[in-house]
Amino acid sequence: MRLSRCLPLPVLLAIVLLLPACASVNMQDLQGLMGIEAPLDEPTVASGLKEALRIGTERASGTLSVDGGFGKNDLLRLALPEDLQKVGSRLRTLGLGDQVDALENQMNSAAERAAGEAVDVFASAIRSMTVQDAFSILDGQDNAATLYFQGRIEAELTSRFQPVVASVMEEMGVYRTYSSLIDRYNAIPLISSVDVDLESYIVNRTLSGLFSTLADEELRIRQDPIARTTDLLKRVFGRNDIP
Repeated sequence: MRLSRCLPLPVLLAIVLLLPACASVNMQDLQGLMGIEAPLDEPTVASGLKEALRIGTERASGTLSVDGGFGKNDLLRLALPEDLQKVGSRLRTLGLGDQVDALENQMNSAAERAAGEAVDVFASAIRSMTVQDAFSILDGQDNAATLYFQGRIEAELTSRFQPVVASVMEEMGVYRTYSSLIDRYNAIPLISSVDVDLESYIVNRTLSGLFSTLADEELRIRQDPIARTTDLLKRVFGRNDIP
C-alpha cells in the first residue's frame, strides 16, 4: 500500500516543506511517498524490454520443448513434408500406416528436443541489444521483437539446431524409419523415386514454431497486464494502458 493512501494531506504537505532540510530525501523519494512514479528513463525502458524478451523466449522455448509441445499442438504439429504426402498416402494403402505415424511422431519429438536449445542463443542476443534496439522494439508493432530476433539470430539458431536434430533423429531411429519407408515406396513399380532432406525440414519447422510461439508471448506481454509478471514489466509496458 502506498503511503499516500494512508497519510493525511497535511502530513504530505509537511514533508514537502521539510524537503530542503533533509539531505537524505530526494525527489524520487518524495515521488514514491506521494504515489507518483518517476518518468521512465532509457535504462529502465531498456531493462524492461530485455526482461520481457527473456521471459517471452523462455516461455516459448519451454512450451515447445516439453513432450507434446509440437506433437500435441494442432497448429504446429509436424506432418510429412509436402513432397512426402503422396508417399505417405500410398504407403497407408499398403498397410504401413503405423510406420508413417511413427515417423511423424519421431519428427515432432526431434523438434521438441531442438526447441530447448533456443534459450541460450536468445539470451546472447538479448545481452547484446542496444538501448536504441530496445526503444525500436518497444515502440514497434506487436511482433517487433520476434522480427528483430528473426533478423539477428535465425542463422545461428539454424546452425545450433542442425546437430541437435541430427542427433535426436539418429537416437530415435528417424533415419531408419524414413529409409525403410522410402525404400518400400521406391520399390513400387512405375513409381518415381523420392528423396527428401528430412533433417532440414525439421529444423525449419522447429524455427517456424518457435518464432510463432514467441510472437504470441510478445503480444500477451504487450496487451495483457496479467502476463506482466514482474514490477518492471508492469511499469514499462503499462505506460500505454488505457485507465
